[in-house]
Amino acid sequence: MDYRIISIGTLSVNELWQQQGPARTPHATTTLITTAKRRILVDPGLPPQVITARLAERSGLTPDDITDVFLTCFRPSHRLGLDAFPDSRWLISEREREAVGTALVAQFEDAPDDEVRTILQHEIAVLKKCTAAPDKLDEGVDLFPVYGYTPGTCGLLLSHPSRTTLVAGDAVPTIEHLERGRVLRGCYDIEQAQESLKEAIEIAEVIIPSHDNVFINPVRGPF
Repeated sequence: MDYRIISIGTLSVNELWQQQGPARTPHATTTLITTAKRRILVDPGLPPQVITARLAERSGLTPDDITDVFLTCFRPSHRLGLDAFPDSRWLISEREREAVGTALVAQFEDAPDDEVRTILQHEIAVLKKCTAAPDKLDEGVDLFPVYGYTPGTCGLLLSHPSRTTLVAGDAVPTIEHLERGRVLRGCYDIEQAQESLKEAIEIAEVIIPSHDNVFINPVRGPF
């Protein structure tokens, strides 16, 4: 099993950089995980045409080569490029799928007009195509719940002989957030998000954050 970063993500505004207001379009860090049987793309956050180009540049692959797309959460910045992978299996944690589905149905029922209902119908259709992910995607690739930023945020734990790598989702947005023990603003459950950040720090030697480049966990040290 191996992995590589396809695209480095960014936050719309990083409050730890003393920024005010949206400074850029947010998109999640996209990771390709390759096993003996699967090619798993995590959080395709760039538009379809752009993520297709990045995938070719960074791996030599096309969307047809991707067996699975895994979303660490259902936020738009983590799934903007989904339509580039119509033949892949779309996966998300069961808890996130259920929570988002319940919220979308409630919003649809209370929608003020047809324009909003049309948008929500599209969101519901995307969610319906997402399957609840199994606990193990393949050998050495296991779900790692990191609830808090959203109700069902879930990372992937990658087990190597010499180290453990965590695709952390929004439990660890950037290296600055980890170093300062901070979680993202606007958490669904801030106490749970803080606990998930602690678990991420404790479990992994290498961390792939949701909106930054991969880094060695400074708390765990070199492996």
